[in-house]
Amino acid sequence: MSSEAGNLTERALIVAPHGRDGQIASAILAEAGVSARVCCGLEDLVGELDAGAGVAIVVEEALLGLGYGRLVQWIEDQPPWSDLPVVLLAGRGAGIDRNGSARRVVQALGNVSFLERPFHPTTLVSVVQAALRGRRRQYEARERLETIRAAEESLERRVAERTAELESANRQLASQISERERVESALHHAQRLEAVGQLTSGVAHDFNNLLMVVLGNIRQMQKRERDAAEQRRLSLIVDAAERGAQLTAQMLAFSRRQKLDPRSVDLNETVQRMHDLLRSTMGGSVQLETELQADLWPAMIDPTQIELVILNLAINARDAMAVGGRLTVRTANVRRGAPERPEDPPAGEYVLVEVRDTGEGMSAEVLSKVFEPFFTTKEVGKGSGLGLSQVYGLAKQSGGGVCIESVLGQGASVQVYLPRSHAAPTGAERRSWAVAPFGLTDHKVLVVDDDEAVREVTAGFLLDLGYAVIEAGSGGAALEVLDLHDGIELLLLDFAMPGMNGAELAREARARRPQLPILFVTGYADAQALPQLGREAILHKPFSQQELAAKVYAALGPDAPER
Repeated sequence: MSSEAGNLTERALIVAPHGRDGQIASAILAEAGVSARVCCGLEDLVGELDAGAGVAIVVEEALLGLGYGRLVQWIEDQPPWSDLPVVLLAGRGAGIDRNGSARRVVQALGNVSFLERPFHPTTLVSVVQAALRGRRRQYEARERLETIRAAEESLERRVAERTAELESANRQLASQISERERVESALHHAQRLEAVGQLTSGVAHDFNNLLMVVLGNIRQMQKRERDAAEQRRLSLIVDAAERGAQLTAQMLAFSRRQKLDPRSVDLNETVQRMHDLLRSTMGGSVQLETELQADLWPAMIDPTQIELVILNLAINARDAMAVGGRLTVRTANVRRGAPERPEDPPAGEYVLVEVRDTGEGMSAEVLSKVFEPFFTTKEVGKGSGLGLSQVYGLAKQSGGGVCIESVLGQGASVQVYLPRSHAAPTGAERRSWAVAPFGLTDHKVLVVDDDEAVREVTAGFLLDLGYAVIEAGSGGAALEVLDLHDGIELLLLDFAMPGMNGAELAREARARRPQLPILFVTGYADAQALPQLGREAILHKPFSQQELAAKVYAALGPDAPER
């Protein structure tokens, strides 16, 4: 009934439900090499069209029935590239034109060629082959469209992938830019702090020398003044000079240039010991609370400096709170990861001291400047702006760091991280120092200082204490004295001197007299300059006569450490 050789898309589908037209057409086409299939009706034709066809050959009688609706619908649903050719076998005289309904059907079929019956076999073959060539071009167009569509999809995928890569690169670049800006900001901040630190440390020596002269002479005057009014004036001068000395100490703490005496300290004990002091400093309107962690690790810190830090933070918190409020001092063991800001501690184990208040808090702008020296939000005369700078300097010099958390109107938390110590905490020092009696002149002290006024004050203190004093204004002069006088038992020298400084003089003096005790007196000593000396060998300017007596007695007394 049909010849179905070849590709389904190249075949001819024939619909001739009556007579022998279908078989004749199929035989003619098969002889011409065209694959053909005779369908039972339009329903069968539509089913075969879904499998693929090159041309549909339909006799006009098949369109006069009721089954052509699905064929018309199939043709309307064709994809854009498809236009199925239809060869309509019409009776002589174009009888279909006489039927308006069939004419509308023919219009709906679209790509229609008419062939009158009876037809010549050659004519049928020619018409069908022409329709197949057109259909073949449609399939080629479909392949090109599919190729173009695949290329477009590939291009879209590549564009999407490239866009994603660019977006990822942009995000990485933005992150790198942000990180670079953060690092540059941190570097500028560190450079600014370093510059101020160098300035303050350079000024500190001269400033402490001035304070040494002022305080030394006033205290000598206080011993001899009997008038109460004059005594009060002298006391006011002493108070002002001591505040200046404290300010200088804060500047040195900020610049991280002072000589610290780190020890293993129990911070819980430190906070408990300071409780009464903190309560009296806060006043009755502030509620003081402590949250001390049990089994707290020892911290490696200078015990005197950490007390000053806690006190400074408590005073700042008090000033930030209105009448009332709550101040909390907390300790804890913490482990920190990699630092994110310059003030953060390095990764490691730390002992935390936190001072938290319920005050007015700080804005983001204030938080970005709190560690800068002389920055303060207090009224003129209410603060120097060095409190948090001192905390920052001490924490960094000790190997830790500081973090501040604050929200405007919701209080602030200052967290000081101090390195963990694996040694047992040392107890508070309770050693009492005796003073040499007046008239005891068998102990000779060589005082070396390039500042004549300071040297005179120091010599006066020692003379009052009963020591014999020899003065020298330089390292070279001191070595000459050592060569000429065998009875010198203590070398008391300034650290920062022009020409031969204190450290160089000490090495030369030890080369001559290895057992000679040496006591450094300094207004500024770099923490790295005297690494081999303990706190007993250093006396910081400005010092009192009692402090000098204690240091000298420690160097000369029977319980002085061997040198």
